[in-house]
Amino acid sequence: MAIIVNLDVMMAKRKMSSSELAEKIGITNANLSILKTGKGKAIRFSTLESICKVLNCQPGDILEYRDE
Repeated sequence: MAIIVNLDVMMAKRKMSSSELAEKIGITNANLSILKTGKGKAIRFSTLESICKVLNCQPGDILEYRDE
């Protein structure tokens, strides 16, 4: 099972930089980088909610499941 994180795609569509998004959602650039690269083990719903609010998207726009 693989969860693919498409956060960088949504950021590009909204023309938003990593530092701008990190500031708006209240996390560090380092933690945002971990999320973007898919290296994180978990994401808080409050963080996911903030990302969706700022990027004006749905969780499914950011997270994708692919059967390996």
